[in-house]
Amino acid sequence: MKKIARYILFLCREAVAKVRSKWVMSRCGGYSGRIRVNGPTNLTKNTFLGSNVNFNGLVITGGGKVTIGDNFHSGPDCLFIPQNHNFDEGSSIPYDNTYIYKDIYISSNVWIGSRVIILGGVSIGEGAIIQAGSCVVNDIPPHAIAGGHPARVFSHRNIDHYESLKAQGRFN
Repeated sequence: MKKIARYILFLCREAVAKVRSKWVMSRCGGYSGRIRVNGPTNLTKNTFLGSNVNFNGLVITGGGKVTIGDNFHSGPDCLFIPQNHNFDEGSSIPYDNTYIYKDIYISSNVWIGSRVIILGGVSIGEGAIIQAGSCVVNDIPPHAIAGGHPARVFSHRNIDHYESLKAQGRFN
């Protein structure tokens, strides 16, 4: 009986993921392949997705462009903010009613941990990993492992192993 209940739960999760995936595909500006959405996700029409993109809960707000490459994975409760209030040259304090748009670019094979915030103007290089709970305000180079507030590089992936898996087409 427990096996049947687990199987029914599995089927329900798969059905919800398919519905969420179709909804995300209809909301984004474009995508090039398979999209899987396992958690609450909301994108804008200025969001462009690669292939084999996996969301476990991500919200993109604002008017700036967000580009996400192939084989992307996000943890739950992530937030991308590609716009900011005009506070420096605005017509009122603390800010006026205009916005400054700054694009976000996420390269291929990037893994973003749970509850990561990425602000506008940031690029994250191929194969990078962002530690859970981080706030990314500066560019992260390829193959880097970064984390903290603000996120800083503290390690790098084994590039030879990474390139070997990539050459074999071993993507999750």
